[in-house]
Amino acid sequence: QVRLVESGGGLVQAGGSLTLSCAESGRTFSNYAMGWFRQAPGKEREFVAGIGGSDGGTYYADSVKGRFTISRDNAKNRVYLQMNSLKPEDTAIYSCAVKGGPRIVTSDRMYTYWGQGTQVTVSS
Repeated sequence: QVRLVESGGGLVQAGGSLTLSCAESGRTFSNYAMGWFRQAPGKEREFVAGIGGSDGGTYYADSVKGRFTISRDNAKNRVYLQMNSLKPEDTAIYSCAVKGGPRIVTSDRMYTYWGQGTQVTVSS
């Protein structure tokens, strides 16, 4: 069964750091782009970061550039999101997703498989 499971969320103070992990199972996703998205209560889901399945290139939302780093370990079927200098506005449920191709896109409609999400809460 294809499954993505996020972990690593929690409660941190502003300025703190967290590293999220996405465990992939049921299929090898090395040739597919992976993305991290987040959704806060009452708001639409937004793209956070993506990593390509072919060249490993990365792309970030303007709001997280310089603070977040996405990476992947294909041997372990893991995708990570290192989050530094966290802000209260980063509070959301973070989900990882697999796109049906190697190129990064920011639209969540282009991603096929999704994890259940992990809560990240940043206090003031």
